[in-house]
Amino acid sequence: MNFKKIALASAAFLTLASFDKADNGHKLLDPANIDNSVRPGDNFYMYANGTWLKNNPIPSTETEWGSFNEVQEFNYKALHTLLDSAMRLHNAAKGSTIQKVGDFYRSGMDTVAIEKAGIKPLAGSLARIEKIKTTDELLKEIALEQTEGINPLYGFSVGPDDKDVTKEICQFSQAGLGLPDRDYYFNTDPNTTRIRNAYQKYVPSMLVLAGETEAEATKNGADIYKLETSLANASMTRLDMRDPYKTYNKFSIAGINKKTPGMDWRALLTDLRVTGQDSVLVGMPDFFTRMAAQIKETPVSVWKEYLKFHLVNNTSAFLSSKFNALHFDFYGRTLSGQQEQKPRWKRVLAMVDGSIGELLGQMYVDKYFKPEAKTRMLNLVNNLQKTYADRIQRSDWMSADTKAKALIKLNAFVKKIGYPDKWKDYSKLDIVGDNYVKNIMATSVFEYNYNLHKLGRPVDRAEWGMTPPTVNAYYNPGFNEIVFPAGILQYPFFDFSADDAVNYGGIGAVIGHEMTHGFDDQGRLYNDVGNLTNWWNSTDSAHFVARAGRVVDQFNKSVVLDTMHVNGELTEGENLADLGGLNIAYEAFKKTKEGQSNDKIDGFTPDQRFFLSWAQVWRANNRPESIAQRLMLDPHSPEELRCNVPISNMDAWYKAFNIQPGDKLYRPADARASVW
Repeated sequence: MNFKKIALASAAFLTLASFDKADNGHKLLDPANIDNSVRPGDNFYMYANGTWLKNNPIPSTETEWGSFNEVQEFNYKALHTLLDSAMRLHNAAKGSTIQKVGDFYRSGMDTVAIEKAGIKPLAGSLARIEKIKTTDELLKEIALEQTEGINPLYGFSVGPDDKDVTKEICQFSQAGLGLPDRDYYFNTDPNTTRIRNAYQKYVPSMLVLAGETEAEATKNGADIYKLETSLANASMTRLDMRDPYKTYNKFSIAGINKKTPGMDWRALLTDLRVTGQDSVLVGMPDFFTRMAAQIKETPVSVWKEYLKFHLVNNTSAFLSSKFNALHFDFYGRTLSGQQEQKPRWKRVLAMVDGSIGELLGQMYVDKYFKPEAKTRMLNLVNNLQKTYADRIQRSDWMSADTKAKALIKLNAFVKKIGYPDKWKDYSKLDIVGDNYVKNIMATSVFEYNYNLHKLGRPVDRAEWGMTPPTVNAYYNPGFNEIVFPAGILQYPFFDFSADDAVNYGGIGAVIGHEMTHGFDDQGRLYNDVGNLTNWWNSTDSAHFVARAGRVVDQFNKSVVLDTMHVNGELTEGENLADLGGLNIAYEAFKKTKEGQSNDKIDGFTPDQRFFLSWAQVWRANNRPESIAQRLMLDPHSPEELRCNVPISNMDAWYKAFNIQPGDKLYRPADARASVW
């Protein structure tokens, strides 16, 4: 599913249990966090957060530290308590939620068994790879690994057809790279070059751990890197992948066979255990054309080494300490600047949540979820939705026909809050207490079978794409839904004890953000039922592109690290969502009693508190390596820009803080961007 999120894609957790100020010890808007040496109009982010940033350095186990991390830490402890209790219960009924959660966690914490096993958990798969002699056997092995959740070379999934979301269809996408993105193989800036050089040393090092001699590993590592470079050269850029029309390519089986000479897609589907399908969606056809050619051109012996490396690499974080350490040294320290690993219990916790998250989620909401939070949240969502409708109706750049269709889509939003109405059925998943890798592989097989089972059945719109404890939210264009897991309904986003200014500047802007994703540069291409179809006339579409282009230009001009700029095109959707979400939240706030008053709290007016709440959501210190990586990969802009750029386009912020010409964030009225 093509989820559009408020935050970074990461293992993020947060408790929903509501506490008052005396219980949780926080002040909703603490003046002590403000740096009064900075003028609000010069850098509002640093004005609102400067002292907090100085007093909260990044821990060695993190690549950044901010509001999200603070709430993660609080929730880590809550989930840790649940997992420890489940782990100690040795007589839980086989197949029960607590048995599966407890045994999974226990197996991950059993470092003695994991250390003793070494690479043995991969022995069967490595033996299969070693026996490959022909390209047909190679393709069968790759398909078999797909069914085991390893996903070598290409991605395969089952999901709704973008142009007919009532039907599930087989979908194929590019993959197969050890570096995070194609551009790491070609960019020549110093940071990327450093990472690329380190990766070329990392590959043979992992092969040596897997049992090869230095000489063998050096040669094979070079072959693997050359093969990956060829695949990277054929891979679609992240910017192109933002265009849903470019990634929607429907082929008959005969058609995709013609596109990829030498590959028999009917046989491939059979090996993937797919039957009865006459067409497939291929996100990046040119990649598969190159892949098919590469399969013929590259010796089977090289492909075997490629599969061996990626198998070990993809599982090394779950193997014995020498594999784990080498994997972290490259992907954590070199790539992201993380100085040391998180404690093991946090890493295993994240794996449990990522593998059987709806089982852990049931335990979580049973203990921490307050039903009144869902009611309060739904009221906020409805308030924001009405405000959004008002803004669409007042729009001076859309025709009446397009406005009507936009309102139909807005009013059709499906709202999911807290946790699923129907939990995923894990009854066919067997979890043991003494084999971590076996459990991880079992959950991968379970997920593959679960998704394969969707073919030929109605699309299940009740499914969730995030687990209940996740500190995030998303918009899914295929379902036209906005989803707010329980985890995000907490300070600084949401607090029962907070005044409206704080809640609307926090969770209100999050709600507006996700709603605006339905009308950003990607979301606007989907209709009210979720089908990819153009419901805009050409004039209104041109007006949208021009207005959105102003936002793109503002971010393109923003320097973040040394000479590194934000890519305004890559981050367009998130930037539009931030701008739209904040505007909608502010207008909805002005309908409240506090929003219509001038009563100060802690010396700040209601409007000032609204914008300060927005700013504190984004406070974060970041490592340079992490920022550099995000600028290449992440569709979200860095936090400082997410705070400052939207407010610099809002007249209300100028009035609230008396921003004047000459202030660094000042934009003339005719240069301010407005879309939604």
